[in-house]
Amino acid sequence: MILYLRVKNSLFIRLFRFFYKSKFKEFGNRSSILFPLNLNGLSNISIGNNVCIDNKVWLAAVPHTGEQQCELIIGDGTCIGNFNHIYATKSIVIGKNVLTADKVYISDNLHGYENIDLPILKQPIKQIGNVIIGDGSWLGENACVIGAKIGRNCVIGANSVVTRDIPDYSVAIGAPAKVIKQYCFDTKEWKKVN
Repeated sequence: MILYLRVKNSLFIRLFRFFYKSKFKEFGNRSSILFPLNLNGLSNISIGNNVCIDNKVWLAAVPHTGEQQCELIIGDGTCIGNFNHIYATKSIVIGKNVLTADKVYISDNLHGYENIDLPILKQPIKQIGNVIIGDGSWLGENACVIGAKIGRNCVIGANSVVTRDIPDYSVAIGAPAKVIKQYCFDTKEWKKVN
């Protein structure tokens, strides 16, 4: 059974690369997307080398907010978990060797809700901050990153909601996410933050 699944997945990856690789802005060597749920704005999506994108992922880079340029960049060696939803209307840059668990949501926009006389569905999408996720970071299961930057080698705890920037070498948890530990280069250890 395991051998059958490997062969089936390998065949799907080869077919996907054959039919879709040229539709992306860039699609690196030895990268794969396994059974995507939805792909929108492929000409605005760049995927580096050795990127692994698991099942039922939704990737989008569509300028719904009227931006002149829209980009979704996934760096070399990054692994995106199952059921991730990554939606750029201006700019999301995921660095190299980033790891996301399952069901992670990353967005640089929000639905408008200010007009109480109009259903939220009919209100415009609002552009918020560009998203950058630094090299070597890890986002836990169900984490959300909305219009914020995450530094290098950070850990974002499961179920956390990141709406403010997180500095390099930090552990952040909660909703909204707060830094609870940072790496100290003087003592070469992770220290709690008050």
